[in-house]
Formats: sequence, structure tokens, C-alpha cells
Amino acid sequence: MLSLIQIESDLKDALKAKDAVKANVLRGLKTRIQNEKIAKTRDLEEAELLALVKSEVKRRKEAMAAFRQGGRQELADKESREAEILSAFLPPQLSEQAIAEAVDKVIAETGASAADFGKLMGKLKAQLGSQADGAVLAKILKEKLKD
Repeated sequence: MLSLIQIESDLKDALKAKDAVKANVLRGLKTRIQNEKIAKTRDLEEAELLALVKSEVKRRKEAMAAFRQGGRQELADKESREAEILSAFLPPQLSEQAIAEAVDKVIAETGASAADFGKLMGKLKAQLGSQADGAVLAKILKEKLKD
């Protein structure tokens, strides 16, 4: 279960281990959580914390892709390391094969077509929750609906 206490504990461990990269990433995450908490004037629920961590991972992956495209491999590696650190707070992700099986099952149950992409995506996201990466899910669903 993800909590601010766990993040603070990991931050403390990173500081003791003199892991500057991990400490900076966790400080940034803690700050983002605190800002969100202030904006909502209440403590965040676990689902909201997971959503924040997911968005931070997504930002790192997008930056990593941009740096690679720009020929800045050292910065892409830094973003990759930061995404790894943050991903440790997320629940284990389903494999592409497991996602494909879930997609096949939903398509078979509903007899859906490409026009039903939005409905199916919503149903699959509700069913798989945070265990499936949305981009991977969308890619697999598009491929399956094309056939």
C-alpha cells in the first residue's frame, strides 16, 4: 500500500545511502503530493497517490524519448533511472500477453468493432485498473480491433 509515510521512509534511506538521484526524485514526488494535498485540502487516497506516481513516471518516459530523439543519451539515461525509482511504488504491471488476453475476452463478450474503441477502453481500464499501462492497452486494443 502506497503512502506518504512509505515515500518519506524511502527518502530517509536514500539520504543515508547517499543516493542523490533517488533522494532528489523522492523529494520531488513528496513535494508534488504535498502540493496536491494542499490544493484538495485533504489527505490523498491511495488511488490518487498512485495516479500521481503514474503521471510522474509518464513524464519521465516522455522526456526520455525526447532526449533520445535529440541525441542526448546521458539525459535519457537519467530520466530512465528516475522512472525506475518511481515505478517501484506502482503495483506490478501485467505483461502484454496478459493484456492481449483480457482484450480478446472483452471483444469476444461484446462483439465490438473499431467504432466501440472508447467504450472498450473504458471497460478494460476499469477491469484491469492500474495493473495495465494505458498506452500499451490502447495499442493492443487498436491492433485487435483492426483485425
